[in-house]
Amino acid sequence: MTVRSIRFRLTAWYAGLLSVVIIALGALLFFHIKSYLEDTLLETQARRARQISDTLVTNAGKTGEAYVAREVAALYDPEKSDRFIRITSRDGRLVYRSGVPVSQAFDPAAVPAAPPSQLEEFTRKQPIAAGPALLIAAVRAGAGGTSYLVEVGTSAAPVETMFHHLLLLLGLGLPIVAALAASGGYILIRRTLRPVDEIAGKAEQITQHNLGERLPVPATGDELESLSVALNRMITRLDDAFLNSKRFVADASHELRTPLTILRGELESMVQEDGVPGPQRERIGGLLEEVERLSMIVERLFALSRLDAGEAQSEWVRFDLAELVATTAGQMTLLAEDRRIAVTCDAGSPVMVQGDRSRLKQVVVNLLDNAIKYTPEGGAVRLRVFAAQGLAVLEVIDTGVGIPPEDLPRIFHRFFRVDRTRSQHPEGAGLGLAIVESICNANRGEVEVESVPNKGSCFRVKLPLAA
Repeated sequence: MTVRSIRFRLTAWYAGLLSVVIIALGALLFFHIKSYLEDTLLETQARRARQISDTLVTNAGKTGEAYVAREVAALYDPEKSDRFIRITSRDGRLVYRSGVPVSQAFDPAAVPAAPPSQLEEFTRKQPIAAGPALLIAAVRAGAGGTSYLVEVGTSAAPVETMFHHLLLLLGLGLPIVAALAASGGYILIRRTLRPVDEIAGKAEQITQHNLGERLPVPATGDELESLSVALNRMITRLDDAFLNSKRFVADASHELRTPLTILRGELESMVQEDGVPGPQRERIGGLLEEVERLSMIVERLFALSRLDAGEAQSEWVRFDLAELVATTAGQMTLLAEDRRIAVTCDAGSPVMVQGDRSRLKQVVVNLLDNAIKYTPEGGAVRLRVFAAQGLAVLEVIDTGVGIPPEDLPRIFHRFFRVDRTRSQHPEGAGLGLAIVESICNANRGEVEVESVPNKGSCFRVKLPLAA
C-alpha cells in the first residue's frame, strides 16, 4: 500500500481524526475532573472551617482561646488526618496552628498568611515548594468583639496521584486505540474498495482481442455499481467501433483486390504492345510499380483482417521453430548478399512449438526483411532460436540504423513509420510489424524490441513451448 493510495489516505485520515478526537475529549475530561475534584475538596474544607467557627471560635469570648485550641487539636487531630488548620485573630495573633502531618507532605509553619479579603468565606490553592499544593478554605468568625480567621486545608496529593494515573492511562491507551482504529478502518476500507480492485484487474485483461468480455458489476447499489455499468456500456461501444473498423478493412481490402488485379493486367498488356513509345513505356512502368505497392498494402490489410477474425488459430500444428527459421533464413540469403549483409543463423537444437506454421514463417520473413532493409551495406544480421523458462525465443539482431527511444512504444502500431527511415524506404506502409504482433498474439506469444540508434535493434519473439 503506497502513501498516495486511497486506502492509505482514508486510513490515515480516519486514524488521525479519531486520535485528535480522543486527545481532545481526554484533555477536556482531564481538566473537568481535576477542577471538579479540587472544588469538592475545597467545599469539604469549607464545611469543616464553618463547623470549627460555629461550634468553637464563636464561643472563644466565653471559653477562652486556649480552650478553642485544645478542642480543635482533640476533635480534629490534624496531624494524623494530614490536615492543615490555623486560627488567627484580626491583628495577626496566632491562636492555633496544626503541627507537621504524619505524611510530612507540608510544613504548616511555612504556609504564608492568607491574602487580604473582604469576603466572609474564600478559598485558595497554595503552592508548596517540596510537594503538591494545599487546598485551603478560610471562614471569618466573630467572638466577643474580636474577629478570627479560621483556615482549614488539605494536600492535593490524592488528586495529583489520580491525575498521573489518568495521564498514564491516556498515554498507553491512545496508541492502542489508534492502532485498533487504523486496523479496523483499513479492513473496512479494503472491503469497500475490493470491487475497485476486481474492476481494475478485469480491465487490465481486456484488449482489442477480447472486447466481448465485461467488467464485474458489484451488487452494492452505490456509485461503484453505476461506474461498472457505465464502463461496460463504453466497452460495448468500443467493441462495436472495432468490429465496424475491422469489417471495413476486410471488405475494402477484399473489394480492392479485383480492380487492382485488372488494372495490373491492363498495364502489363499495354507495356507488351508493340509501338509504345519509350517515354510512355516508362510512365506505364512507374504506374505498375505503384499498383504493385498498392496491391501489397491491400494484401497486408487483408491478412490483418483475417488475423483479427481468428483465422490464425484454425491451422495449428506442432513443428520445429528452429528448423523453420533456418530454412527461411536460407531462402532470404540472396536478398542479403545483394546488399553485402552477412546473415548468420544460430538454430541448431530443435525447439518445438505449436501454432500456425505459415503465419509464423511470415513473422520470420517480415523481421528478417526489415533487418536487411534497415542495415547498411557491410552490416550483419543474426538470428537465434533457443528455449528458456518454458518459452521458445526467436531473436533477430541487426547492426542497422536503430529506432529512436520515443518511437519504440508505437513501433507495432498500424501504419506507423519512423520518420528518419521513411524517405529512405518509401515502399513500406507501416503494416509489417503490426502483422508480426497480430500473428504472435494469435499464437499466444508476444514480440518485444530493444534498439539503440545508430547501433542496431533486437526483435524478440516469445512463444509457448509445445507440450
